[in-house]
Amino acid sequence: MKLTFALLLLLCCKLLPAADYPAQTEGDWTSSDFHFTTGETLPEFRLHYITLGTPKRDAKGMVQNAVLIMHGTGGTGRAFLGPRFAGVLFGPGQLLDASKYFIILPDAIGHGKSSKPSDGMHMRFPKYTYTDMIHADYRMITEKLNVNHLRLVMGTSMGAMNTWDWGEMYPDFMDALMPLASNAVEIAGRNWMLRQMMVNAIEMDPEWKGGEYTKPPIYGLTCAEYILSVMTSSPLQMQKTMPTHAQVVKAVDAYRQRAANQDANDMIYQFEASRLYNPDPDLGKIKAPLLAINSADDQVNPPELGIAEREIKKVARGRFVLLPITDETRGHGTHSLPAIWGKYLEELLAESAKP
Repeated sequence: MKLTFALLLLLCCKLLPAADYPAQTEGDWTSSDFHFTTGETLPEFRLHYITLGTPKRDAKGMVQNAVLIMHGTGGTGRAFLGPRFAGVLFGPGQLLDASKYFIILPDAIGHGKSSKPSDGMHMRFPKYTYTDMIHADYRMITEKLNVNHLRLVMGTSMGAMNTWDWGEMYPDFMDALMPLASNAVEIAGRNWMLRQMMVNAIEMDPEWKGGEYTKPPIYGLTCAEYILSVMTSSPLQMQKTMPTHAQVVKAVDAYRQRAANQDANDMIYQFEASRLYNPDPDLGKIKAPLLAINSADDQVNPPELGIAEREIKKVARGRFVLLPITDETRGHGTHSLPAIWGKYLEELLAESAKP
């Protein structure tokens, strides 16, 4: 029986714990003059990040090995340090070997240890957008880390959407782009609808109290988690992992428990941040080679829409890959499984390598 590429890669590449790659550095970039696209400001704005490895410069002082990886909605940069991602990419001899690359993992605005509504401002926090995320990342990278060029920009889900924006907003700043699980058009249709359903579910909960709640609006948060779990999962995998009534009940209970650990205002802001996303008009500005990857079982970006195939033609050096459904794919979550799409990253790095 032939092994799939994903299984071969998992067998050949040891899944490495964090200790097996260069020590991580954790820090914050702070600013008193960060202006949001809405015109709002904060007395002190904080963007948190983790880095692995060391920047390397050429004779002209240009950084040659920096890699920016951006997480999805509700995530953090630390999520990329697990065995399924870092263990396949960052170890010795692997595609993004952290002893050779300088890997940058930010927490986006409103996420993780970066400035967010739950710090105290609640619904008075600036109404940030994806554009603000890109501006903040750029300033942190250039001002705090002193990086003047990126070898690769990549991201998952929201981070993939941010990757398209990076290519348009700073087209000369990177050698390659790799968005994983996204579409390069105005957010609309079912994607935007599910986000609005989640936000509405929270805001309709009487315990939300306009954002000034004293205890989590658990009913609204639970509804939001239910919506998110259905849309980001894979029907094939759910049937395999929950073949009985009892297993489904257990899984639903887990979603309810997860809801109890969410901050309602943070979640509202995170999903509303995509409201102005629309890279479509400026796709022609992207200069670097771009390889977009979606999975056929991704219900957030379903293949029957045909959007990716159409839009990639507007990118001068663009290419799109649709991964078929297999026993290894995990719906929308396939974006975080480099064992499946690693060969395409290898191709992109080779294509964009400097002579």
